[in-house]
Amino acid sequence: QVQLVESGGGLVQAGGSLRLSCASSGRAFSSYAMGWFRQAPGKEREFVAHITRSGGLSYYADSVKRRFTISRDNAKNTMYLQMNSLKPKDTAVYYCAGILSGSSYLPKDWAHWGQGTQVTVSP
Repeated sequence: QVQLVESGGGLVQAGGSLRLSCASSGRAFSSYAMGWFRQAPGKEREFVAHITRSGGLSYYADSVKRRFTISRDNAKNTMYLQMNSLKPKDTAVYYCAGILSGSSYLPKDWAHWGQGTQVTVSP
């Protein structure tokens, strides 16, 4: 089973950038499709982006396209989310997740989760 730990969150002004990392330990990282989700206060957890096992394909929510970039380094067992042009509406706890079989935009389908990292974007 894979264990996931996020880092890199923080407070940033609108228009700024942050890079989140998700470090994995345990079972082979490259066996998992990986994704980023976020949850704002009072809202449901939502899909942000996911990346295939090889890193060859990536998918994004419309709200973050052309601003966020997901990537992974299987040799380092780490996934990243580069977030540019941040907006106050991006404020949320960001979670990384792993799925062993297939992929999905639905949080309920992802079996492995990190503890989350807070991203706060001030106006």
